[in-house]
Amino acid sequence: MGNSMGSERGPEDGEGAGYSMEPAEKFPLTDVCHHYEGKHEVPWDIQKYFAQRYSIFSWYDEGVYLTDDAWFGVTPEPVANQIAIDIGAADEKKTILIDAFAGAGGNTIAFALSERWKRVIAIERDASALACAQHNAEIYGVDPSMITWIHGDSFEYLDALANHPGKLHPDLRVNMDTTVLFSSPPWGGPGYRSDEVFDLHTMRPYSLDQLHEAYKPMDHVLFLPRTSNIRQVAKLAPTGCKIEVVQYCMQGASKAMAAYVPARKPTSRDDKPGEEPPVEDRMSTDSDSSPSVEKSTAPANGSDSSES
Repeated sequence: MGNSMGSERGPEDGEGAGYSMEPAEKFPLTDVCHHYEGKHEVPWDIQKYFAQRYSIFSWYDEGVYLTDDAWFGVTPEPVANQIAIDIGAADEKKTILIDAFAGAGGNTIAFALSERWKRVIAIERDASALACAQHNAEIYGVDPSMITWIHGDSFEYLDALANHPGKLHPDLRVNMDTTVLFSSPPWGGPGYRSDEVFDLHTMRPYSLDQLHEAYKPMDHVLFLPRTSNIRQVAKLAPTGCKIEVVQYCMQGASKAMAAYVPARKPTSRDDKPGEEPPVEDRMSTDSDSSPSVEKSTAPANGSDSSES
């Protein structure tokens, strides 16, 4: 399981085979895709994000489009670029990157422009957001062959990849052992904005457990609220491995944290219950739109949150 290669053909293949998922064609921008030019056009609840538009997309004025919902979830460009650098430090045998929640394309574009990956697979279930992402990738000059777009549910894709690869179009079959997954899920749920330490088991619509269950066959990166409970993250570590947690900051303020989680191999039944795995905590900052590692610390086993 989980080792299907993109070039292989399975018994379910053949002329005219109907696949459960195929690469998405170019989607047209819809009437919910917007390029706002002035504050007077912008709904009140996203005006603060519009004021930060050049931090979100530095090429915004070149014709970047977003849906109104996408403004809430897009990763600021300096952070996306630093994540692309950090995740690019993975083993050189890792050649494919999956972006499980592509949104309007912020992270996907950064991954593609890093030239680190043979291919980026970007998944988005909202057709209008996907249209924005495809359009924005063109604005940024991304080579179209670098990104394989999927219009669909990332959990359905990963389930098919692990259990029924023959149902996927050949271009969507990848070897999980040479793939890294990046996930920037929605951050809904009680306490996200108010709790000093955010309980990731209450995150909605996808809890930490649901995310990790789908991702654990692969090395994966979880992009989470800055106040996330680091003890809950630590419990995801396979035996003998540690998880690196990075706080991504802009102008001295943490925007989010990312947990770099190694794959859990099927032979991990020797895990010792009750033993908390180590977590390495560090901070990546942006003072002039060019994030850099500010400091490294010893494993933060003694703190409930890596917020600083």
